[in-house]
Amino acid sequence: MIVNAASKIHRRRAVLDGLWQGGGVSLSSAPARLHRAARAEDAVRAVIERRMRRRGWQATIVPYTGYGGPGWVRVMGRVLLSRPGESDTPPSGPEGAPPPTKPKSVRGWRSFGTVAVNDAEVEIIAGDQRHVLRTDRGGFVDARVEADLPTGWQTVRIRAADADPAEAPVLIVDPSVTFGIVSDIDDTVMVTALPRPLLAAWNTFVLDEHARAAVPGMAVLYERLITAHPGAPVLYLSTGAWNVAQTLTRFLSRHLYPAGPLLLTDWGPQKDRWFRSGQEHKRATLRRLASEFPTVKWLLIGDDGQHDPEIYADFARSNPDNVAAVAIRRLSPTQAVLAGALPIHDNSPRARDTGAQSWLWAPDGAGLSRLMREAGLL
Repeated sequence: MIVNAASKIHRRRAVLDGLWQGGGVSLSSAPARLHRAARAEDAVRAVIERRMRRRGWQATIVPYTGYGGPGWVRVMGRVLLSRPGESDTPPSGPEGAPPPTKPKSVRGWRSFGTVAVNDAEVEIIAGDQRHVLRTDRGGFVDARVEADLPTGWQTVRIRAADADPAEAPVLIVDPSVTFGIVSDIDDTVMVTALPRPLLAAWNTFVLDEHARAAVPGMAVLYERLITAHPGAPVLYLSTGAWNVAQTLTRFLSRHLYPAGPLLLTDWGPQKDRWFRSGQEHKRATLRRLASEFPTVKWLLIGDDGQHDPEIYADFARSNPDNVAAVAIRRLSPTQAVLAGALPIHDNSPRARDTGAQSWLWAPDGAGLSRLMREAGLL
């Protein structure tokens, strides 16, 4: 009997340690029991979902921009409930630009008033291949699937029951490309003052999205970089929540930043903790990019208001062959103090002995552009 019991326990553990493809989530890293905050969130969400469905709300697919390489593609999206005829799904196409109509006022809090559809079956159609996945507890699907798509901007079709199909733009990187850009968003391309809790809350939940300002000169810098390096992918890596993905996409398009995938995080309680770790999200994403594109050297762009220099330095030390340079937008002493950080200078130990070809520090895009020309990046 003891042997049989041990055998049953072993089999159950083997099942839990298996890889679940839906949403790109591995059960081997999932705890045996959800965190109490996650269980409470799931219970509340289930009640709200039942009520919304009784009121006629329907499932809506929100596609996110993905990326890939020869033979594979990373597809990202989310299934949410919305009122009939009311959808915030961004238009299809590689640029993700809004239709040419008069922009309406969008408050940040509206992006967080969503109801996710958990464990929904989702069909991914990439080229001539089909894949069936399931959304995770936040309604997300994030998976790398097999697909034979031409290089450049393509589209992947996403289907779910009781929802209109959606097309997600995906950037297939040419295998000959050896240069790419990974850019932070907050206080790097968009002025958000994120480290300041009260002002960050105001900017995120209250401020009209059209009132957000771009960092001077950064859009011009990015345009020059992709002109100097044809085919270079531009990926926007941020600790921001997926809830604001459409807002960020509209902002980037409105201020003429190059189109590229957003790599954001889930907002709210996690399986094993109250909230996700933004720093670990960035570190894990950089490691993943180094594995997926081993021949690409990344230009890492961020700011010194949070932890970008430290994160980039650690990545450059562990993956020197995947770093072309590190460019840091330097906040003024006043901005740095208000942001809760000490000013960091280019002679900081973080900027030495990291394996990166060069560290560039400037307060805006014009300054970084001049330094990149001197470094041979432009």
